[in-house]
Amino acid sequence: MNEIAYELEHSPAYTSVRLDLKANQSVLVESGAMAAMDSWINIKSNMRGGLMKGLGRLVSGESLFISEFTAQGKAGQLYLSPGIPGDVQHYRLNGNALMVQSSGFVAASPTVELDTKFQGVKKGFFSGESLFLLRATGQGDIWFSSYGAILEIPVAGDYVVDTGYIVAFEDTLNYNVEMLGGLSFKGLRTGILGGEGLVCRFKGQGRLWIQSRELYTLVNFLNPFRPTKSD
Repeated sequence: MNEIAYELEHSPAYTSVRLDLKANQSVLVESGAMAAMDSWINIKSNMRGGLMKGLGRLVSGESLFISEFTAQGKAGQLYLSPGIPGDVQHYRLNGNALMVQSSGFVAASPTVELDTKFQGVKKGFFSGESLFLLRATGQGDIWFSSYGAILEIPVAGDYVVDTGYIVAFEDTLNYNVEMLGGLSFKGLRTGILGGEGLVCRFKGQGRLWIQSRELYTLVNFLNPFRPTKSD
């Protein structure tokens, strides 16, 4: 198979990806993730999959366009840097599917099919998170990013994760968002007023990736310090 050689550098706080493309080899990259490249690498941006799939990526937190980089005639290096400081994980698809958090996609082989998947009202609204996940299928390489370090967890049975820490998971895992401790008045009060208790329960067998930090917690911490307009 046409695997893409790569190296992860400066992990896990400010990870960047170096792709070593063979002659005439191509890779799909999230718009804006390219940091540097050899001058003979050609770039072409388009709405992969057509307008509807492009709009689906837009509302899910991804860019409307995906760029395709090709090493024209000879091997070349391409450096990628995600927009948020954190880690990057590589995954090899072999006919299976991988679910990735919105805004987590970095790059993939052209043979990988990317699509958004609506979580549904129960899973999206009550979790307080994005209503969309990116679903990657087919065969090839994919790279996804996080805020903070990435931790891989093998799940066999049940496993519970705070919704804000989920990065990606294999589709062999079933999932459902719920209040920690059930939908009791106490749990509901804690979840809505205290900002705690919203978790995703995974069932089955497969791999799960979580991040060591949560972005919305940082945003809430910084909010009182932002400049405000005085009367």
